[in-house]
This record gives sequence, structure tokens and C-alpha cells, in this order.
Amino acid sequence: MPELPASPFPGPQISSQPRPRARQTPVIIAIDGRSGAGKTSLALELASLLRKHREVSLFHLEDIYPGWNGLVAGVDRYVQTVLTPLSQGLDAEWVSWDWEAHFDGEARRTATAPIVIIEGVGAAQLAARELLDVVIWVAADDELRKQRALSRDGETYAPYWELWAAQEEMLLAEYQPVHDADIVLNADGPAAARPTDTLAALGTIPELSNLLAPELLQQRERQIVADQLPFRGDTLGLFNRLFGKSRHAVWLDSSDAGALSGRNRFSLMADDGGASGQLALHSNGLTRLLINDVEVRLPGPFFSWLDRQWSSTGSNLEATAPGFQLGWLGYLGYELKRESGGSDQAAATPDAALIFADRAVVIDHQEHLAWALSFESSEESAQWLEEVREAIKPTAPAADRLGAEPIKIDLDDAALNAAAALRNSLSSEAKLRDSAAGYQNKVSQSQHQITEGNSYEVCLTTALDFQLDADPLALYALLRCANPAPFASFLRFGKLAVLSTSPERFLSISATGSLKAEPIKGTRRRDQDPAVDRALRDELANSAKDRAENVMIVDLMRNDLSRFADPESVKVSRLCDVESYASVHQLVSTIEAQLSPGASRAEAVAVAFPAGSMTGAPKISTMHILDDLEAAPRGVYSGAIGYFSRDGSCDLSVVIRTLVLNDGQASLGVGGAITADSIPEAEWDEVQAKAFGVLNALGLEFPEG
Repeated sequence: MPELPASPFPGPQISSQPRPRARQTPVIIAIDGRSGAGKTSLALELASLLRKHREVSLFHLEDIYPGWNGLVAGVDRYVQTVLTPLSQGLDAEWVSWDWEAHFDGEARRTATAPIVIIEGVGAAQLAARELLDVVIWVAADDELRKQRALSRDGETYAPYWELWAAQEEMLLAEYQPVHDADIVLNADGPAAARPTDTLAALGTIPELSNLLAPELLQQRERQIVADQLPFRGDTLGLFNRLFGKSRHAVWLDSSDAGALSGRNRFSLMADDGGASGQLALHSNGLTRLLINDVEVRLPGPFFSWLDRQWSSTGSNLEATAPGFQLGWLGYLGYELKRESGGSDQAAATPDAALIFADRAVVIDHQEHLAWALSFESSEESAQWLEEVREAIKPTAPAADRLGAEPIKIDLDDAALNAAAALRNSLSSEAKLRDSAAGYQNKVSQSQHQITEGNSYEVCLTTALDFQLDADPLALYALLRCANPAPFASFLRFGKLAVLSTSPERFLSISATGSLKAEPIKGTRRRDQDPAVDRALRDELANSAKDRAENVMIVDLMRNDLSRFADPESVKVSRLCDVESYASVHQLVSTIEAQLSPGASRAEAVAVAFPAGSMTGAPKISTMHILDDLEAAPRGVYSGAIGYFSRDGSCDLSVVIRTLVLNDGQASLGVGGAITADSIPEAEWDEVQAKAFGVLNALGLEFPEG
């Protein structure tokens, strides 16, 4: 995992499979952390929230520690006399400690309940862990903890602070719950005053979904406020005004919106900065979910997580704005292939990165409208609408409303000039992952695999890598201007930025379950001479090799979609049409189907992932061939970018023609489909053609070699 965005907590040391949990009745939640971290306040506030719909029992370990030197002994007492019977569904009878008499006090009883919350230092120690259902670790700065503890207990605690701290060190040296916690809360941040974030985090744990059904239902039924505003301005300027400073933001940008095709009508932009915004990062079988200053760690397959999140948000919303009803936006990386029959590889970037947007803007380029979306809340909704109105004002002056040409709002001149200055400085720094001879040799190896019957088509890729330290949004401004595309997009996740000019739809699912895939196979570079350009277009349209490549991927996608669709609904509505973009001509087909009643939408995406146009056919065996040939993870490249809406719809593009920036390092993936008829030299020419749009926008030339 790169440091984008870095977890503020130590990395989890858990397997990629969900951990077997103890009894589900009662559910026992342990809140652990060092003294003064804020565990007691959190436990009381969380118990108050949970008691709205069920009975909750609460136990404080400080009631059982046998004196200032009794931390370890107190934890032993707690496990034997409190936790063990509660985990068996029995009331716990235990002996309290009289802190004034410095001796055992009265006998007490802690009743069992549907939820039991146990808080205190050592609540989740090794001997207790197997009996607990959920562990919450509360982290806080050492000095803050001391101030908080002494302020609470005053002179009573002051003489014993060092003694107690030494016992904590000894206890934590044996086992540190922070490494195995399900939820980690940073008490130094705003989460200290947001117990609702902790409650929301509990709701994401699968084993608690039934118990927390009332809270989850309330979340599903949140209404959307959608305000419609006239908009003829520049979407780049609007995004920069609203989300230019957001650490995590997504812009699904129909940058060739002037074409007004079915794929070009809408643009979406959002961040995770709203009150209920979230960030999800998945790597190697673990999803980290960040809800403000609360982190949830959810082991298990990504698409299983997506199924819970996507399906739990409901699909019967009344249409409030076209195309998007709030939800998740981001990318799925190629290495998620491990969940659809591919091998398990680790990438330098997260396998998936998504934000949950509880506020967003949808641009309708056809109707010249902007929709400001947010969840219903009188104060927050009104504030968001006002922010959007203020951001739109400079892009829609009176003259524009009267029909004059719209004024374009760009990034500031300094940022654009700095990006443009790269054109004279980067050519020598771009490095090919494969030389021309090396790539052509891999083409021959791919053809050998085809001859041996291990594949029909191998979608071989390589990459150009170089250092690039520039404002990602300024760079994207250059890319979208030089190479507009229906599925262009800009994604920022901390120090990771994804700048895409993709023309290819991977898969869309409508709210009513209509499926559509539009694979691209077959490419020719555009030419400035109109006659030459037409000849190249005609050559592509009549190329038997390119048509064969396209048809093989169409057959693959038909098979993928039929696994979760009504078989009779699967049809090819368009076969091998030529579409022309700023830098290339492409051969495009369309496959449509209707999702079977009750079928999982997330599983339908999973079975089609990765896009067949980026693997070849048959998919699973060809992916293993590619692992051997490419000998490197693809990361974001070859994956998918798009949204998963609360109404059950999604629209995902294929990550091609895409520059990935990761903490100053840039990568541009390129490749092509190899068949038995491929000519290695021609395949290398296609690689250069596909790289041209991005490289040309940056003023770079394809490296020699």
C-alpha cells in the first residue's frame, strides 16, 4: 500500500479471510486503548445510540482492577468472571474493587443483553480475543491522554500515572490489539465528538448486519435533495472550484460532451467531504473503510464487500436527477482478477479505491443543467446548494444566459503554464518497460500459446514509466483538451491520481437491470491529412484481423453477461462499428442483456471483470499467460473507473489511455490484442498509436528502443 492516503494506524496483521467469530448472542464489543484515550466516553455515547433499538449492557474494567498495581491481575479476573459467562449468554457475577479501602469490594452482576460493551485497558487482550465479536481500539496522543486522565481523576491518579503506564507497556508487549482491531478510532481528531461515525462503522461489519438492521434501514431510506440549476459553463472550472482542494475526489468527465452521444451526456463530480462521506481502499483481500477519523478493517473479497455496500443502499429511489443517485465512485484495479479466476499479485497501488459521496454535482450537457445532490438535511443541504450556486455563478454570466458563447473557467495560469513547461523537459526521462524487440518477442510467445491451443487472443500490454512532479489537475486539463473522450476521468486519492481519456465502456447496469458492454478492439492512428485519415478509417473497417479480434471479445462478453442475465435477452446490437476520436479510430461493438430477477449486481460486475478487451479469450487461461509474459502487475491500468449508484445502477469504463501518478512517479499502460495473424512489428506500431494521445498532450515523444 502506498502512502496515499496513509493509514494513521499500524497496519493490520490479519489473514485475507474473515475471522471466525464467537457467539453471535450476545454480541460483545470491546473498546480498548491506553489510559486517557477516551474509551469511557465513547462506550457511554455508543451505548446510548445503540439503546434506541435494543438492550445494551455496559461493563467498565476499572471496576475490577485490584489496585494501582493490578492491571494484569484485573484483566485475568475480567476474562474469567465477566467475559467468559457473558460470551456463553449468561449473566456475569464478579467482585468489584474498593479503591478507597484498597481491597475487594461488593459482589456485582452484569446482565447479558443483545449487545454487551466492555471498555477499559486490556479489554481485548490475547486471552479475551477469541470471546469477542468486535474490537475497537481508541488511539490518542500520549500527552493528550495524560492531560485527559489527570483532568478526569485529578490528584487521585497523578501519583500512579507512571506505575500504570509501565503496566500498560508490559501488557501491550505481549499482544497489541491495535494490530488486530476491527475498528480503530483516532481520538485526537473530530471522531472524538462523533460517536455516530463509530456506529456507522459497526454497521459495515457483516456479522452485525441483522442486529443493526434498524440503523441500516434508516441509512438506506435517506432521501436525496436534488436542486436543478442552469449551466453552460466549463466543467473543469466548476470541478476546480468545488473539489480542487479535496484530498479525495472523483470527476467522471464526458470531455467530448459536444458530440452529445448516449455516452457523452452526463458528467459527475464528487468528494468524500460531506458529513457521511467515506473512503474505501482495498488491497490483497482487505478493505480499509475510512469514516472521518474511524477506520474499519474488513477482511474478505472486494466484490463481496461491494455487494453488501451497493445492495444495502436500496434500488427503489424516485428519480431526483438523471444518471446518479449518490453512492460510490472510483476505480477497480486489474489485480482484482484474483477474484475472477486470475492469479494473486500485489500492486504498488490499491486494488480498488472508492469514495462514498453524500454530495455531488451531475452535469447534463444535453439540457445544459447542473444538479446539486445531497442527502436531506435542512442545514447541510442548504449549505451545499449555496456552495454549488456560488461555484456556478462565474461560469454563467448574463450574456451566456442570453445565448452568447459560454465563458470557460480554467485553472490559474501559473498551474497550466507549469504543466505546459513539461513539454521541453520529459522526453529523455520516459522509459519503456519493454524494448521494441522485447515486446515483439512477447508477441511471438503469445502466438506460440495460441498455436498450442492455450488461448485464442492475448491482450498483451507494456508501460512507459517516468518521473512527473506536477499538479495532477493541471496535467489533466492538458489531456482532456488534446484528447477528449466520452469516459474521460480525473481521480485523486491523496498522492495517487488517475488521469484517464478512455473511450471505452466496460459495463453499465441501469436501475432496472439493463446491461450494456461496449468493447473496443481494433485501432488506427488519426492523420492530419483528411484523405489519409479516411483511408486509415476504411482500412480499419475492412480489416479481417481487427474484426476477428473484436468478434472474439464480443463472444467472451456475451458469455460473461449471460451468467447473470436472462439468456434470451443477450444480443449484439452493434458489431464492429468504427468510431473516431481525437487521436485514433476504433472498432466498437455493443452487447446488451437484461439482468435476471434477484441476481447480484456486484457479482455480475465481478464475473465480467477484468474487461475481456484487456485480457483476451478464454479469459482465465489467458490471464495466466499474461502474468508470465508481462511479469509485472498492471495496477489501475486495465481495470475500471466509474460509479455504483444507490438506485442499483452503475457505469464503468475500461482504464486505457490513462496516466497514473503515484507520489511523483508516472505510468502509462499501452498494449494490443495478439492473434495468430498478428505481425509483431505492426503490433508495436499499435502500441505507439495508443500512447500518442497522452504523450502528445504532454509534449512527449514515444521513446526509441
